[in-house]
Amino acid sequence: MPEIQGSNSPLVLRRVAGAEGIPCVMVEGNCTLTAIGERIQQIATELSQFATEPELRWDLTQVARMDDAGAVLLWRGWGNQRPRYLFVRPEHERLFDRLEETWTPPSEATPDRLWPIMVLGKAVFLLWEHLVGLVILMGQLVLEIKYLAGRPSRIPWREISANLYRTGAQALGITALVGFLIGVVLSYLSSRQLQIFGADIFIVNILGVSVIRELGPMLAAILVAGRSGSSMTAQLGVMRVTEELDALTVMGIPHSLRLILPKVIALGLAMPLVVLWTSAVALIGGMVVAEFQLGLGYKFFLSKLPDVVAVSNLWLGLGKGIVCGMAIALISCHFGLRIKSNTESLGEGTTNSVVTSITVVIIIDAIFAVIFSDVGLR
Repeated sequence: MPEIQGSNSPLVLRRVAGAEGIPCVMVEGNCTLTAIGERIQQIATELSQFATEPELRWDLTQVARMDDAGAVLLWRGWGNQRPRYLFVRPEHERLFDRLEETWTPPSEATPDRLWPIMVLGKAVFLLWEHLVGLVILMGQLVLEIKYLAGRPSRIPWREISANLYRTGAQALGITALVGFLIGVVLSYLSSRQLQIFGADIFIVNILGVSVIRELGPMLAAILVAGRSGSSMTAQLGVMRVTEELDALTVMGIPHSLRLILPKVIALGLAMPLVVLWTSAVALIGGMVVAEFQLGLGYKFFLSKLPDVVAVSNLWLGLGKGIVCGMAIALISCHFGLRIKSNTESLGEGTTNSVVTSITVVIIIDAIFAVIFSDVGLR
């Protein structure tokens, strides 16, 4: 065997004429990351040029040292495969054997024509999973109510009161502001159109029915879903991240009794009051614009309102508030309990909770509109 070069010699590739005139590439020096240094790109280019000749012989017996980085450099230069004619020292043979075992050829990407069906199927199964989870959660709440019915002293009054204050009293400011502005805009746009036909007096009908029956409950529900619903989901999510939910489980305290049931009851009680407040403020905004735009006095507006808007519209709006409030609380708690112990899941779960709550609120409003289409409309 020829004499091997020193351990400090750089890696050199030479093309020579081997036995019987067969071309051969002699690789000499150290094939290590330290020895290669900044010449990695240059050596990779030379390797790729030599690798275009499949009958070329490779002689690595003069390589003094070789590490994993050097072996990978050669392997990639050969096109991720062992050359047909390769002469290598036994101690370096193990490096190429390991690369040959671990390397897997890339699979050809074939267009999947069924991807729309797969995406739709995943969405359907995900929806079904959420529906099953909500049904299980509602069933657990029914069992908790049955349990508390026989033990009134165990009813979590303090938790219900705290949630009633957070979801109801603290939401009055933002709902009043939005309700007033919506009443102003609706009254201003409607009055401009009614003036064209000389039907100024019908502004009371438009504002009364639209605000009390539809806009009031919808505005209140959407604002509560974005404000209180996200807060409920984030609260349960943080308790999951900090392992407080696990601590409650260890102490034998059910989540549904102390965390979920008070939120559902509180929001179910607070939403009708918030709806009534939002509708009243929206009507006040409409009255203010009607006074300046059409000259309709406040006394005339208030005296005419009960005559043109049936009281059943008010009860219908309050009923929407109860259903939407309990639905928002259930959805928020459902997504809060599904949050995993990381901050990314917390943000994603809160976003999904708000989006789902608002979507469900719109669906509930549509169902009410279809079922009670003949109620309260003359």
